[in-house]
Amino acid sequence: MGKSPIRLKDIADRTGFSVNTVSLALRQSPRIPEETSLRIREAAEALNYLPNHVAKSLVNRETKTIGLVLTDITNPALTQVAQAIEMALSTRGYSTLFATSNNDLEEEKRVIEVFRSRQVDGMLIYPRSHRELAHIRRLRQAGYPVVLLVGDPDAGIDAVCVDERRGAYRAVRHLIDIGHSRIGIIDTSNAKGNLEKRDGYTQAHQEAGILVDMELLADPLGNSVIRGYWAMDRLMSMPVRPTAVFAANDSLAIGALRWTQKNNLRVPKDVAIIGFDNIEFAEHAATPISSVKYEVEMVTELAVERLLQLIAAPDGLPKPRVTMIDPELIVRDSTAGRGD
Repeated sequence: MGKSPIRLKDIADRTGFSVNTVSLALRQSPRIPEETSLRIREAAEALNYLPNHVAKSLVNRETKTIGLVLTDITNPALTQVAQAIEMALSTRGYSTLFATSNNDLEEEKRVIEVFRSRQVDGMLIYPRSHRELAHIRRLRQAGYPVVLLVGDPDAGIDAVCVDERRGAYRAVRHLIDIGHSRIGIIDTSNAKGNLEKRDGYTQAHQEAGILVDMELLADPLGNSVIRGYWAMDRLMSMPVRPTAVFAANDSLAIGALRWTQKNNLRVPKDVAIIGFDNIEFAEHAATPISSVKYEVEMVTELAVERLLQLIAAPDGLPKPRVTMIDPELIVRDSTAGRGD
């Protein structure tokens, strides 16, 4: 058997103070003189005392933990989000439990139930599908604090997110404005019902009076660099190639750029490339890639703040609120012009 955990009574026996005094001192109560608090904290450290957070949570009905569910931790943008959320919650006295669904709906449902069984105070969720949200909607309807990191105004769930439709529209409109009319799109989201970027792509074409050619829609079957490479290969194998390509994330855009390098095409003279998320690797690619900025800091601060408001709500959850952040377009060399 393992060694028994150190109790408040053990610290009291060592210091000669009562259990109540020890408890107050370890909670930094102003009722305890500083000299007494110091002696008790030193004794607790010497005994390797750890607070019993489980017992405390039963009394306070809070665990000071938040569950964070992401689709893919290898996605650089989501990795940044995870780090920012953990730091933001830490400054507010909360710990973060992480889980990834690996883009699997059943796994997403499973990890959400795991977090519920761990009695986390609330959850921040980046769902696999922006439309298949019934299991999350049930949480909300049961009074459980949850905030999505993608937005559907009709979902009945709080959300803080970048306006992906608006961002995609801006990216494609930029390509049209610099003279492109045959624009490919590398986007895997259609199969999951995540149509925002595809809708933005279509809207930009329609406003410019350009027909959308369905042959220019390439599903990379993933979100990695190599998936972007082979999707670009399919687009550029067409009898009439696109003169520009919009990739749904920067990893796919980097793969597309790599294809042009291997096949001796000049970017942007032969083909322009633009991505989404504005990750560091895009900025420092061999040809810096234009991108739509994922507003990590703003999404993090607003999502954490909203979740804590829901947790603290005294009389049940307030009406759901969806905050959509208008993203910035960052123009770099990959679309800077088509001259020599």
